Amino acid sequence: MIGIIDYGMGNLASVSNALHQIQQKCCISSDPQILKDCDRLILPGVGAFGDCMANLQQRHLDSFILDQAAQAKPLLGICLGMQMLFEESEEKGKTKGLGLLKGNVVMIDDPEVPIPEIGWNDLIWNHGSALAKELPEKTYVYYVHSYYAKAHDGDLLAYSMYGNVRVAGIVQKEHVMGTQFHPEKSGRDGLCILKYFAEEFQ
Repeated sequence: MIGIIDYGMGNLASVSNALHQIQQKCCISSDPQILKDCDRLILPGVGAFGDCMANLQQRHLDSFILDQAAQAKPLLGICLGMQMLFEESEEKGKTKGLGLLKGNVVMIDDPEVPIPEIGWNDLIWNHGSALAKELPEKTYVYYVHSYYAKAHDGDLLAYSMYGNVRVAGIVQKEHVMGTQFHPEKSGRDGLCILKYFAEEFQ
């Protein structure tokens, strides 16, 4: 069972629907006791970084996520959910993140491209991985974001170029994984990534 963490913000239904498409059982919950019994966790996100962190803290889900990560439970952050895995964001003033990954979240700073980035972009692999072998040579994914994570190179699995900005597309450190794009909105390639997380990622 995959637990989708409900903290009052996020693309919960679309993530759930995508998991059902790949025949994965899931539940949406804000109850740590229910989520604790799940084999894997997904932290979705839509909105502003500070608001999302405040919602997590109000529900004591920040400490729950850190506890589960310490127990090596596989965790996937999606879009803003991925950004919250990092140490800090500069969105609307500096806000501390969960700190599971080294790096900070900054605004896209290329005046030659529209902000936010909305649409499809291709993934460029920074490191070889089992996931890369599951995907076609040209993998396209769907982004909606104005901020991006400056990830540690060792944690940066794949990225996309948006103007002159190298956007961290997939990050991974041990049992923690994140995607800046929305796999649940990225067609067949996105479903393949979710299936990898559900069945193979440890």
